[in-house]
Amino acid sequence: MDRDRLAQALMATFLEELEGHVAALNRDLLALEKAPSHARFGELMTTLLRTVHSVKGASRAVSEALIETACHRLEEVLLVVQRQGGASPELMEVCFTAADALDDAGRRLALKQELKGSPLEALLPRLEEAALAPESLRPVAPGEPPRPPVPEALPPVPPGDAPAPGPEGLPVRVSAQKLDALLARSGELRVAGLRMEGRVELLEALHEELHQLRLRLSGSDEAAARRMETRLAQLGRALAADRRTLLQATGGLDEEVRRARTLPFAEACAGLERNARDLALATGKQVRLEVRGGALELDRSLLQGLREPLLHLVRNAVAHGLETPEARREARKPEEGRVTLSARLRGGRVQVVVEDDGRGLDVATVRQRARARGLPVLGDAGDARLIFMPGLSTAESVTEVSGRGVGLDVVRAQVEAMRGSVDVAFEPGQGSRFTLDVPLTLSTLRVLLVTAGGHTFAVAGESVERLLRLGPGDVRVVEGRQMWAAPRALVPLATLTAVLGLEASAPRQRPGAMVLASGEVRAVLVVDEVLAEQEVLVRGLGPRIRRARHVSGVAVLPDGRMAPLLNAASLVRAAEGRTAPAGLFPAPVEKKAKRRVLLADDSMTTRALEQSILEAAGYDVLACVDGQEAWERLLAEGADAVVSDVEMPRMDGFALTEAVRGSPRFGRLPVVLVTARSKPEDKARGLQVGASAYLVKSAFDQTHLLETLRQLL
Repeated sequence: MDRDRLAQALMATFLEELEGHVAALNRDLLALEKAPSHARFGELMTTLLRTVHSVKGASRAVSEALIETACHRLEEVLLVVQRQGGASPELMEVCFTAADALDDAGRRLALKQELKGSPLEALLPRLEEAALAPESLRPVAPGEPPRPPVPEALPPVPPGDAPAPGPEGLPVRVSAQKLDALLARSGELRVAGLRMEGRVELLEALHEELHQLRLRLSGSDEAAARRMETRLAQLGRALAADRRTLLQATGGLDEEVRRARTLPFAEACAGLERNARDLALATGKQVRLEVRGGALELDRSLLQGLREPLLHLVRNAVAHGLETPEARREARKPEEGRVTLSARLRGGRVQVVVEDDGRGLDVATVRQRARARGLPVLGDAGDARLIFMPGLSTAESVTEVSGRGVGLDVVRAQVEAMRGSVDVAFEPGQGSRFTLDVPLTLSTLRVLLVTAGGHTFAVAGESVERLLRLGPGDVRVVEGRQMWAAPRALVPLATLTAVLGLEASAPRQRPGAMVLASGEVRAVLVVDEVLAEQEVLVRGLGPRIRRARHVSGVAVLPDGRMAPLLNAASLVRAAEGRTAPAGLFPAPVEKKAKRRVLLADDSMTTRALEQSILEAAGYDVLACVDGQEAWERLLAEGADAVVSDVEMPRMDGFALTEAVRGSPRFGRLPVVLVTARSKPEDKARGLQVGASAYLVKSAFDQTHLLETLRQLL
């Protein structure tokens, strides 16, 4: 190896080690700041000095004199701390700043930048001043054992004290890029094994055709065909055996590569305690960060993807969630706030939770800011999810850590890019809880293949709750939007072609649809056809396509074709703002005679407006002043549909609807309620008594009314 390549290899090794040493410095400094016991203090000082000594020696090997000098002076500062038996806040801040400067130096070297003018160079005078400051030796407290003498230099580790290699042998350092490449090759082998299944099925079909042909032959032709059939059967058995062997081998290889790529969840949380500590210090708060499930082994790429969302959520918890010590005392809480990160497995997915014991979410402010930005506000618990919308913030002013409304939007975007979802729950005065749900692996996936607008798409099977065949009776219209009438709720309904902006397909009598779930939110997407469910290899979109709308990757199918992998969370969110087109079901043949609509409303102005709209659309209208008159005229004259207000004298719209539904003659008559009552419980009651559609006057649009009647008739 030539000199340049050797220098590059040494620098790469040094930078990787420096990253680990900086993490160790932050971890041990945080533990030192918490006033440990005397024995623990001694252990931490020994570890800190050894870590800094290691960085100093390694920097000398790669000829980085500035890092070597800084580490030498940091050693002197730590020796002062050791002699004093503790560190003042000023000395601790110097040590933390040194760790940050070393981290910055590593990033600069990785980008092949000079360290001249870096924060590390600027820190040298401050380190020297801290090391030469007069030592205010703290006297030994009564009953406290005497402190051990401080060594002038760190003794080398005796060979006999070095840990012996474990049963698995010495560890081997492998770059993440090499592991990623190995996993990609393993995935391609797995797809090749799945492709062989199709070859075996083709061979079996060919064998059956030859058998049928042999039955129609005789003599020497029949004997020749029999021999070919026997050889084909042997080939089929051999190919099937090879397929099983290949799938078994690739499955084992895939599992071993995945194990080599796994790291404990605590790795994704590295540095978060330091970030929480610095932010709490800057905002006058106290915080304790706890990690649960830190030993859970997860894929390296998954942990890498979780780092930034977790950082945003922890900073959000400290900046927005936790109160000041004074406010916590008034609320009868401990002065020190708590932020907890936990991870657990749920089937083939990982659930990561970030929760705090702070003030909870200010939903009133969230709604106020959302209305100011023109965002839809529902007035229920679902409004808490508005905090994930771009640009929405509850901060009173813009600071370095909050107020711009980008943090939680970034969290949602990055989690959804990993085919995951994020949700929020809170309890006023008690705290907030953010739940991230992500897949266990990002390389292979079991998907549902569907078609829409002449194209094939893949949807993660874990996001599909069920498949449906829709009929006209399964669809309700609420405020001009089509909804699927689930057993316990109304679910937004849209077509996949409309969401993706594709050309609509011809309507079918009973179109197929899939119920997609993203956290607690659901939507029904109508598709042209459901093709199959199979395991595929997943590929990213590449650096040139950072983010495509509703697409999170590419699925490599067993036959070699590729299909866009749709982002279920993005589809669900888009379906909430769209409605299925009018042609979802084939329109019935219209009668030549005018359809008669019975109109009931006690407001003369509203009644006249709706009557003119209906008559202009070609309907024959029977206008009534209340529900009682409407019921009497319906019995006497009949009608093809009823359009009614809810709040009316004598008989309201709910009672009129119940009377219509209870009538053997008019039980199937379409009933559209048009009312100012927009509360969820009012809508639920209207649909419960049998209304075919529920339109709110505040969002009234004559096209909604006419389109609703056209579909119902």
